[in-house]
Amino acid sequence: MARQSITLTQPNDAWLKEQIDSQEYTNKSEVVNDLIRQARKQQAQIDWIRAKIGSRREQWLYRQIERSDPGFGKEIHSWQNIDCPILQ
Repeated sequence: MARQSITLTQPNDAWLKEQIDSQEYTNKSEVVNDLIRQARKQQAQIDWIRAKIGSRREQWLYRQIERSDPGFGKEIHSWQNIDCPILQ
């Protein structure tokens, strides 16, 4: 494993010590690694949600445009080909 040297604020250092004193973890490295794992998992979940929202937003926009111009979908093959200031 890679070794790192970090500087902690007093409140963060005290919190880390509390985690070790509660015997939840045996050392500061365990606490920090667990926090990083949790943050990475949370970020993956956020990225997944953002991707789903983006996909739904594109579908909604396509339906709105198609309603106003029923022939719209027959001419356009991808979102990149749309010359629309809303999408830029």
